Amino acid sequence: MSQTVSKSCERCQSLPEKLEMEGAGRLFLWLPLGHSYGKLVRQLGDSGRQYQAMPNDRCVAVRLEGAQLSAFVADVMGALTGEESRATRALFVEGEGEPGLGDFPRVGSLPQLFTLSRSGWLVDMLAEKRITSHYQPIVHARDTRQVYAYEALLRGLERDGALVFPGKMLTLARDADLLFQLDLAARLSAVREAARLGLKVPIFINFTPTAIYDPAFCLRSTVAAISEVGMPPSNVVFEIIESDHTPDANHLKSLIAYYRQAGFRVALDDLGAGYSSLNLIHQLRPDIMKLDMELIRGIHQDSYKASITEKLLELAQKLGILTVAEGIETPEELRWVREHGVDFVQGYLIAKPSSPPTTVTPHYY
Repeated sequence: MSQTVSKSCERCQSLPEKLEMEGAGRLFLWLPLGHSYGKLVRQLGDSGRQYQAMPNDRCVAVRLEGAQLSAFVADVMGALTGEESRATRALFVEGEGEPGLGDFPRVGSLPQLFTLSRSGWLVDMLAEKRITSHYQPIVHARDTRQVYAYEALLRGLERDGALVFPGKMLTLARDADLLFQLDLAARLSAVREAARLGLKVPIFINFTPTAIYDPAFCLRSTVAAISEVGMPPSNVVFEIIESDHTPDANHLKSLIAYYRQAGFRVALDDLGAGYSSLNLIHQLRPDIMKLDMELIRGIHQDSYKASITEKLLELAQKLGILTVAEGIETPEELRWVREHGVDFVQGYLIAKPSSPPTTVTPHYY
């Protein structure tokens, strides 16, 4: 079992080959049903494209230039139903050879191949270490001049230096099975950039539980980087995103135990965004709870949000858990959370993420 886990975890350290070949090759498609096979053969016949039919295996092989791959796969997916596309197995082999035993681990679904064919820019970004971090201040609610910590937020860099925001990267990484590599790159960047900028206060680092198989193996690069830059473990807070947490409670507990044994603290992020907030608090017993920005937005005008937040804050205070209100954008929101006992605040009213972090402006409302 441990050998299997180690092999899986090696994905964090390696990148797949790009599917943006300049030369020619053959795309092999294995269709799930005779009906699906017939549809594809008719489409290929109508298009006049060269192909080899293997009806006994419900397989067709189509000769393509590498640059044509993404457009052709999109056309095939358009001819099939969504279920047929997901059930169709696909493999691109360069040159004119037949698939060998070493090729079959690369066989995936048609949508996966389509995503991989478009993921070359993200593979390049990871390979060329064009992942960086911007930092947003987390300040004391009572005195917003006092910075308590900075949250490290993922950013990518185009070759010309233009920023790439995380939504685009994370969506593609999930679809292309690159989340392991991107999550690791983001964690390492958060640590190393904070050290380069000379940030001495705690750093909040997001991590994706589903991108970690075995904490002792998958997190060792992150722990080594923290040690290498001389950052005290007590100055590192790992954030679990509630909306993206793994359903395996025991796995999640093992991650938390690993972090705590190493001297780090743990925050539960986006509290109130999902349906299992109370259960997660009970299971994980975080050091810090971060209230989701959607819960905070307009809270001074919404009695429903206010009632929920009051109960969460009351629970946190009884359990000795520190609280952060995210997404503070108006003086009224700041005033409400301050009056109801939030410990720290974060949001555009205070400062936007940047590198280096911007100087916070005091707000006395």
